[in-house]
Amino acid sequence: MTINVKNIFCIGRNYREHGQEVNNVVPAYPLLFTKTTHALVEANGQEIFLPGDKGQLLYEVEFVAHIARQYEPGIKLEDLIDYMTIGIDFTLRDLQNELKVKGYPWELAKAFINSAVISPWQPFMGLKAALEKDFTLEKNGVEVQRGNLKNLILDLPTLFEYTAKHLGLGKDDIFFTGTPAGVGPVGDGDRLVCKWGEQEVGSFIVRLS
Repeated sequence: MTINVKNIFCIGRNYREHGQEVNNVVPAYPLLFTKTTHALVEANGQEIFLPGDKGQLLYEVEFVAHIARQYEPGIKLEDLIDYMTIGIDFTLRDLQNELKVKGYPWELAKAFINSAVISPWQPFMGLKAALEKDFTLEKNGVEVQRGNLKNLILDLPTLFEYTAKHLGLGKDDIFFTGTPAGVGPVGDGDRLVCKWGEQEVGSFIVRLS
């Protein structure tokens, strides 16, 4: 199934325990950043090449939504989202910290090639059904992250309304909604598996280059 992607929006610090584990203040409003479409790659069991020469590389598993139409105030989520998946927002943490100290933008640490990995898309079943399942990430057969949309600090309607107001939100945009606690490093040869409930929805092998 081919799903078009126009813009990639991401949210930082949207699970309280993750903010605590990295010593970040919980935001009062969405912490928005973007990735280019060059960062996007679908996980189908293959090797995915990522930077191995820029310091620590961290995984961040997330619920990802595909936007079906132009945002309108008060629109129902079931009308706004047509597809969903589980993805990984990769971060070059050492580089990000260096950029923060200098007051520079984060793009080199967050928007590099293959930094937005997604599992194959599946139809969005509605918010009520989505809240009934956890999403998880396994590294080499061991669960390392578990999250649920009910634990978001800022819920989906808030994220979408804020993004639409400040950056715009329309058809074929996608949205990484934030990562739960358990963020950690990856190494060359690690196998990462994304799950929705008990179902494996995407996997790949990390190759550092």
